[in-house]
Amino acid sequence: MKTFIQHTMILIVMTCLSIMPGYAHQQDNNGRQLDKAQAAERAKQQVNGRILRIDKNKDNYRVKVLKKSGRVVSVDVDKRSGEVSPPKDKDRKR
Repeated sequence: MKTFIQHTMILIVMTCLSIMPGYAHQQDNNGRQLDKAQAAERAKQQVNGRILRIDKNKDNYRVKVLKKSGRVVSVDVDKRSGEVSPPKDKDRKR
């Protein structure tokens, strides 16, 4: 019986530990929203370029970045989670 309880407790602890990283990512910034500087830093890390402009929307920041290749791309950074969307190329031929 004692072994059963020990195994059950180990299983509970392991389950909690496996859930925590996802929860920590979801609760990034302790429930607060990112500010423009934090959004810019995340976009800069994702795209590896120079920040040109940041626009604030309801749920995210639209960050325009000049890549080292000379292309301008735009990414959305979610205010709550900090998740960065894939780059959208702004250098379209007309």
